[in-house]
Amino acid sequence: MKKKIISTLLAVATVVSMTACGVSAPEAPAAPAQTPATTEEAPAAEATEAEAEAETVTPAADAITLVMAEVNNLDTIVGMTDAKFKEEVEKRSKGSIIIDLQPGGVLGSENDVLDTMLGGGDTIAMSRISAFALTPYGGEKSMLLSLPYTFVSRDHFWNFATSDLAQEFLLEPSEKGSGIRGLFYGEEGFRHFFTAKEISGIEDLKGMKLRVSNDPVMNGLVKGLGASPTVVDFNELYQALQTGTVDGAEQPIANYKSKAFPEVAPNMILDGHTLGAIQVVITDKAWESLTPEQQDILVEAGKVASEYNRSISEEKEKEVLDQLKADGVNIVEVDDITPWQEAVKSVIAENTKGQEDLYQKIVDMK
Repeated sequence: MKKKIISTLLAVATVVSMTACGVSAPEAPAAPAQTPATTEEAPAAEATEAEAEAETVTPAADAITLVMAEVNNLDTIVGMTDAKFKEEVEKRSKGSIIIDLQPGGVLGSENDVLDTMLGGGDTIAMSRISAFALTPYGGEKSMLLSLPYTFVSRDHFWNFATSDLAQEFLLEPSEKGSGIRGLFYGEEGFRHFFTAKEISGIEDLKGMKLRVSNDPVMNGLVKGLGASPTVVDFNELYQALQTGTVDGAEQPIANYKSKAFPEVAPNMILDGHTLGAIQVVITDKAWESLTPEQQDILVEAGKVASEYNRSISEEKEKEVLDQLKADGVNIVEVDDITPWQEAVKSVIAENTKGQEDLYQKIVDMK
């Protein structure tokens, strides 16, 4: 029987059992008050093919439930990718593995989620994260993916993401004993700066307080542009922009719209400083509790979700950008990226020390 998967996702938000590995869903906190309630809804018009065609899977009596965290909403590129992964896992496992997908940041920011997973907590088994989120946790290889102006196009990124080198990056945290491993890569579009004040070029960013996560690469990037990096939790960003705590931030286009940031920061400059590389990670504890056959299911489902992500990302991003323009958002094109690249050369040099050859391999994949 056909059924919208979104209702299924919300209905399982409080699933609390994980038979094989003891993982249970935590009590979900209330959505942040500063974010408008409308941003928590996934409009029917944004329903994905996966949602429209997914078959209802009846959980097996001894089903394993894997709690999966997502900071963004289901109507974003990453939310759609998560939903496709969930669908594939449950279908391929015939209901013996249930992905309890909890979107909208109800389990905390990416750093909060990683702290829980890396700390050995059993409440979260999986998460979709930005690749650079691993940087503060010793993800030296993953850090290279977030260096500014590394990927010149989507094809350049996918040349990396489908290479043997990508597998080395995914397994790095586990090999270092951190307790998590990557399953597959995807992307959420190029990341751009957006501001409360009107801007027309790179010079307008000087002196601005720009929100960053606690990440050395982003801190260096913002400083290189002459702005002041200001650490703010993602779930608090809307209010920080509204009150003037920060003057701007950066996000992929789809996330910018989904979180209603145009309401408080209606100016975006398309500098494309980073392609938003994403990955889905799972704790080693949850992974090792699965049988080899179940592990294979996750791997194969990840391949399907990755290809799905690749097929929708550019089109969905363009749809959102056109809507933002129609809504009156000040979208600024960057005709010459050279000044931006020159401003962050030191950031690249500083963060590739000891990994120069590896970084060059990525650059040469264009």
